[in-house]
Amino acid sequence: MTSSRLIPLVDDLMRRAGRGMSLGLDRMHAALAALGNPEAKRRFVHVTGTNGKGSTSAMVEAITREAGLRTGLYTSPHLCRFAERIRVDGEPIAELALADALERVLVVAPEGLTFFEAMTLAAFVAFDAADVEVGVIEVGIGGRLDATNVLERPLGTAITSVALDHTALLGETRGAITRDKAGIFRRDVPVVLGPLDDEALAAALEVARDVGAGPVLRVARPSERATNADGVCVFEARALPDGRARIEGLLPEVVEAELGLAGAHQIGNAAVATALVVSSMPALKARPELITRGLAAARWPGRLERIERAGKTVLLDCAHNPHGAAALAEHVCSLGLSPDRVVLVFGALADKAWVGMLDVLGPLADRRIYAEPKGRAPVKATELSARFAGLVAPEGREAIRRALVVAGPSDLVVVAGSIYLVGEIRGELLGLACDPVVAL
Repeated sequence: MTSSRLIPLVDDLMRRAGRGMSLGLDRMHAALAALGNPEAKRRFVHVTGTNGKGSTSAMVEAITREAGLRTGLYTSPHLCRFAERIRVDGEPIAELALADALERVLVVAPEGLTFFEAMTLAAFVAFDAADVEVGVIEVGIGGRLDATNVLERPLGTAITSVALDHTALLGETRGAITRDKAGIFRRDVPVVLGPLDDEALAAALEVARDVGAGPVLRVARPSERATNADGVCVFEARALPDGRARIEGLLPEVVEAELGLAGAHQIGNAAVATALVVSSMPALKARPELITRGLAAARWPGRLERIERAGKTVLLDCAHNPHGAAALAEHVCSLGLSPDRVVLVFGALADKAWVGMLDVLGPLADRRIYAEPKGRAPVKATELSARFAGLVAPEGREAIRRALVVAGPSDLVVVAGSIYLVGEIRGELLGLACDPVVAL
C-alpha cells in the first residue's frame, strides 16, 4: 500500500472491521441509494456456495474476458492486499482507483457501515467507474442477508456446493444452509447448481420454484446421467484420463477443456462456471472455444497453488472446513506421496470445525508444524499438537521457514486450515507486502 490517499481510508476500514459481522441489507440499500445505485448500472452474475465459489467466480470471469468483455470480479477475503478483492480485467484494482472508490463510499454513504459492506459498495462504485461490462460477485457468507445480495436483476445465480459451515448464522442442516444461500435467486433469472446432495438439492429447487427463478441447470452427481425433465437441465461433468474436464449435455457440443486450476474438485466448479456463462450470456453458447480457453486461463491464488522455494515445493490451499480439507486430501493422495514425504503446516480459527479438518489432513504427513492464524480467535497451536503431534511455531512465517528446513528436496510442504494463514505464508514465500488481515 503506497498511495498516501489510501492510507487514511484503510485506517477507516480497519476501524470498521472492529464492528465484526452484521448481516442485513438495510444499510446497503440506503448507501447504494446515496451513491446513485451504481449496482443497477452494470450487469452481474452472483455466486455462492460453501466451497468453490471463489474458484467458480474466477473461471466465469476468465471465460467472460476471453469473449472480449471488460470484466469485474469481487471476492473475499484477500490473501495479501485489499486490492485483491476488487479486480478489473483480471488484475487487482489500482491503488488510486481503490482510493477513489473508497473515498466516495466513506464520504457519501451513511454511517454505521461494516468493513465488508464498505468494501462491497466500493466494488460496485469501482466497477461502474471502470465501465465494466460483466461483473462476477462472490457472496461473502450465506446469501439471503449477505451485503452482496442487493442485485435486483442479475444475469445469473449459482450455488457451487453446500456443507455444514457457519452453522450458527446459516442453520444447522444442509437444507437450512441451502435455503439461506438460495436467497440470491431471482424471478426469471437462471440458476446453476453444483452436484448437491439430496437434502440441499431439494431445498434449492424448492426456493427456485417459490421465487419463480429459472431456467435451472445442475451438475449431475456421479450416479446420474444427463437429462432434461421438470424444467431442470441435468448435465454431466467428469475427468478424462488425461485430467481434462469433459462437460456433456449442456451445449450441442461436448466441451473438453484443460483446467487452469488444479484438483479433481475443480471439474464440478468448471461445470458450474460453464453453465452460468451459457445460461446468463446466451450469445456465448455458439462459441465453446471461448469456454475452453477461459477455463484453461483461469487462475486463483491459494487454491492448490504450487510455489517453489529453496528447492522445495510448497502447496498452498485455502481449505478451511472439512469439505475443503477432504478435497485437498484427495489431491495430495493422487500425487502418490507417502506420509514421510509430506510436511503439513496447519492452523485454524477456533470457530471452524478444525478437528474434522485435522483428522483428514494430519495422517497425510509424518511431520507437522502448527501456527495460529491472524484474524479471529485461532485454535491454540498446542491444542492442535495434542491431537496430532507436531512442532509449534509462533506465527505462520516462522512455520513455513521451519517446514522448508525439515523438508527434503523431493518432499511436499502442504499449507492449509485457514485462508489467513495461507495468505500470510504466501506473502512470505513471494516477498509480498501484506495489508492487515481482516477475517471478514
